[in-house]
Amino acid sequence: MRLLESRSGSITTGVEGIGVNYGLLGDNLPPPAQVINFLKSKSIQNIKIFDPNTDVLKALEGSGLSVILRTRNEDLQALATDPTFATNWILTNVIPHASTINFTYISAGNVSYIRTISNFCIRSLAQFGLALKPKNLDIPVSTTISLQVLGTSYAPSNGVFFEDVIQFMQPIAQFLAARQYPLLANVYPYFAYSGNPSQIQLDYALFRSTDPVVSECPFQYINLFYAMVDSLFSVLEKVGQPTVEVVVTEAGWPSAGDVYETIDNAQTYANNLIEHVSSSRATPTRPGKVLETYIFSLFNENQKPAGTEQNFGLFYRNMTEVNHVDLMP
Repeated sequence: MRLLESRSGSITTGVEGIGVNYGLLGDNLPPPAQVINFLKSKSIQNIKIFDPNTDVLKALEGSGLSVILRTRNEDLQALATDPTFATNWILTNVIPHASTINFTYISAGNVSYIRTISNFCIRSLAQFGLALKPKNLDIPVSTTISLQVLGTSYAPSNGVFFEDVIQFMQPIAQFLAARQYPLLANVYPYFAYSGNPSQIQLDYALFRSTDPVVSECPFQYINLFYAMVDSLFSVLEKVGQPTVEVVVTEAGWPSAGDVYETIDNAQTYANNLIEHVSSSRATPTRPGKVLETYIFSLFNENQKPAGTEQNFGLFYRNMTEVNHVDLMP
């Protein structure tokens, strides 16, 4: 457990290194003010929101929560090419709340595997930096990727970006390294397992293995999550930026849908993920470092595509548990 000091000066406690994603793609979701109070009652102190929703930002003021704020992908081109748009985005969505909300990172979209917007990302980061500087706000700016940008991820030391990804990931990594900002990443052992269940052990994906499943001397991997993260560290080293840290902004397991999507598996995954991260059991290549991780997601959101995507929530829309997860310190 760590102590977090809010900008209002109060001290709050939460499970070290763990946050949640707060999405809004559901009807009849509780109003934001009620959600923020609910998060505080569960000792959740770190959240990610997917766009600068006015009602959510208002509810977060003075809450003591730390917030990752993401832009919409639809805004990346304008952010990259129009300095006025970037400045107005910061003036509208950040400046009015900067004294009452602890913005931990601003993410310029989610460029996971959408090649058409990737070229705008590095310029968006630069524009954000220019917009924040006159306001004396030192808020790290980054972008969010998924491991779908990796051409190879097994074994971890063999991780490489796709050839056509290197051209935009290399300058992003250079930008982040120069400012000591982290790369934000969505890491889903569920999708790796469900796409290849004959080759990946379920226990390995759910943190239940007790013996090494993958060995790369001197590193031993007993869970898929840490192997996937280390593959990302490996590709960062290969583009010449070994100092860039990673924040896992999404990590979850669905509770309904396919044969692997059960309440029991979702509960096992979430609780084991929390236990590993909060006990500072870092990845083998980064020992002793807490891997800041955000569980996806807070609620089941019924306006997402039917099936798996609607069932990643820790809670139903009425705020009752989908499965019991140990979020309290």
